Amino acid sequence: MKEYRVLSPTAILGYGFPEESFRAGLARQPHLIAVDAGSTDPGPYYLGAGVSFTDRAAVKRDLELMIEAGLQLDIPVVIGTAGGAGAQAHLQWNLDIILELAQEKGWRFPLAVIHAELDKETVLKAYHEQKITPLHPAPAITEEEIRAADRIVAQMGPEPVMAALQKGAKVVLAGRAYDPAVFSASALLAGFDKGLAIHMGKILECGAIAASPGSGSDCLLGTLREDCFIVEPLNPNRRCTPTSVAAHTLYEKTNPYILPGPGGVLDLRETTFTQLSEQAVQVAGSKFVPVEPYAVKLEGAKKVGYRTVSIAGCRDPIMIAQIDHIVEAVRERVADNFKKYGYDYFLHFNIYGKNGVMGDLEPNSQITSHELGIIIEAVAETQELANTICSFARSTMLHYGYPGRVATAGNLAFPYSPSDFKAGPVYNFNIYHLLEVADPLALFPAEIIKVGEGQ
Repeated sequence: MKEYRVLSPTAILGYGFPEESFRAGLARQPHLIAVDAGSTDPGPYYLGAGVSFTDRAAVKRDLELMIEAGLQLDIPVVIGTAGGAGAQAHLQWNLDIILELAQEKGWRFPLAVIHAELDKETVLKAYHEQKITPLHPAPAITEEEIRAADRIVAQMGPEPVMAALQKGAKVVLAGRAYDPAVFSASALLAGFDKGLAIHMGKILECGAIAASPGSGSDCLLGTLREDCFIVEPLNPNRRCTPTSVAAHTLYEKTNPYILPGPGGVLDLRETTFTQLSEQAVQVAGSKFVPVEPYAVKLEGAKKVGYRTVSIAGCRDPIMIAQIDHIVEAVRERVADNFKKYGYDYFLHFNIYGKNGVMGDLEPNSQITSHELGIIIEAVAETQELANTICSFARSTMLHYGYPGRVATAGNLAFPYSPSDFKAGPVYNFNIYHLLEVADPLALFPAEIIKVGEGQ
């Protein structure tokens, strides 16, 4: 029976995985080792600032095991959304780690590097040609927002990875990529069904999260066949079930049946999930439906200011009962104190134990906690102004004289000294749009580096 086996070691490069699980996967003789290295989940800072949200030493550990195994088995290793956000700075960061490892280990192999960051002129040209449309709930794009972006990336489909593999790359390091692309590209080259290959990639991209109990730091094996695919964990303490696999299929999706991606949609209206063994689930019926024109997602982030935060706790039941009034009184006091200067700032109070997680969407209006965690956040156009606003809000809340107050030494308990933390630049996503392209490869130039040969 013709089949294609893909080993996914972990949900995100740098999240780690047990070596026992990884060795169990290698024993199954996979045709590919692939890993997703990033996401927009941690927010816009990492794209805007050009830094990774995973630790270098952790990423290096994962890569050492993966690449060494790939070279020993003579199978490709594919990494998507390098460095966490997939822009040029992230790609270079991840490339430096691979080259460092190659020097330490004496590796020799062809490495493909696929770029995904776009220059603003390219995006502006597409804007003027009316080839950019918003993704809900983003507003229509403007020239001002394009120019304001610190970095803009396009999310590649499987085609650039396929082209790199066709050129003989043993390791592919890709910039921002559609998560399933790095898991499906080599299977598509081998002639397998696109709908099944991409759906299997969708499951594999988060490692063993699709198992029960789920984990983003453990391995999952996908076996693609002509009419179905099978997913199974490689840790005997986990199992895949139809519920766990179907649930992960719906992960981060607004429509349970139609999953859009570069160049088309994954149609799951006829998909079935069947328990094949104690640990494995078989999936069938998934279809890929091409959409014209071909479009890729753009992601851009711009700097909006600088942040300072202060963390405190409160255990006074009198204060807890009046916390909404106290917050508003502090906010008004800050505004009044600096009103003559016309400062532009954002001041926010996250109250954990009340509605710190869900904010205004919190359905439970009554505070039942005996203590509250309070995070005061100030964002302003300079770090100095953010420091000033946060410091004044913190000191005002610390000594605010609310009705019924007994103690006068202070209302808040601070777990740290200093009490205020200068968090640095703040970024917002300002581009979240679709870009029509005539060629799926055009935005993603690639180069082949002969690692270990002095280049």
